[in-house]
Amino acid sequence: MNSGHESDHDRKRRLRRDLLEVRRSLPPDVVAASGVALARRTLELAELAEFTGLRVAESGEGAPGAAAPSGPAVARTVAAYVSFGNEPPTLPLLDRLRAAGVRVLLPVLLPDNDLDWAAYEGPERLVPAGWGLLEPDGGRLGPEAVTEADVVLLPGLAVDGRGLRLGRGGGSYDRVLERLERAGSAASLVVLLYDAEVLEAVPAEPHDRIVHAAVTPSGVHRFLRPA
Repeated sequence: MNSGHESDHDRKRRLRRDLLEVRRSLPPDVVAASGVALARRTLELAELAEFTGLRVAESGEGAPGAAAPSGPAVARTVAAYVSFGNEPPTLPLLDRLRAAGVRVLLPVLLPDNDLDWAAYEGPERLVPAGWGLLEPDGGRLGPEAVTEADVVLLPGLAVDGRGLRLGRGGGSYDRVLERLERAGSAASLVVLLYDAEVLEAVPAEPHDRIVHAAVTPSGVHRFLRPA
């Protein structure tokens, strides 16, 4: 029986179900095209343009930035992830970052749902893991390795105008965000989504944390950093 007093936890669960249903309905060609566009838009972020040797003027409306070559690329660290299912594809982005000399860290799921990390060394070095995931086969760097990242690219199902991210509910990235906060990290937190997943509001619980930006195939959305 519905008491009429739905908790934020229950509202999250319902919203996740609805968003995943929409993702499952996306045609393969739309998913693939989204990955190409998402890579381009993400590389327009000022934080990543600096690392990849491009200078980009971001538009407040998410319009394409004007990029011009600058100095040589500086290899810094980006924590990212390998998309699975009908998530916005990330492999095009991972390959472009690696080609630019950026050190890319990818997660390795631990038995307790926490995340270890390993370097991305190309798609041929990704191996099947649990839950249909692909993980790098290189040496494990430990859960704290994410605190070395200058930019952390996060999966998600939605984000709202405050920058509140809705994840899948497994808690893995809640631990990552808590670890970054505890370490005093200044990393930019960026969630990668489809256009329709930028919402007016998502349900929030006390442990939820703000991200700094969202990137979708059509543009970049910035959120105010907490004072």
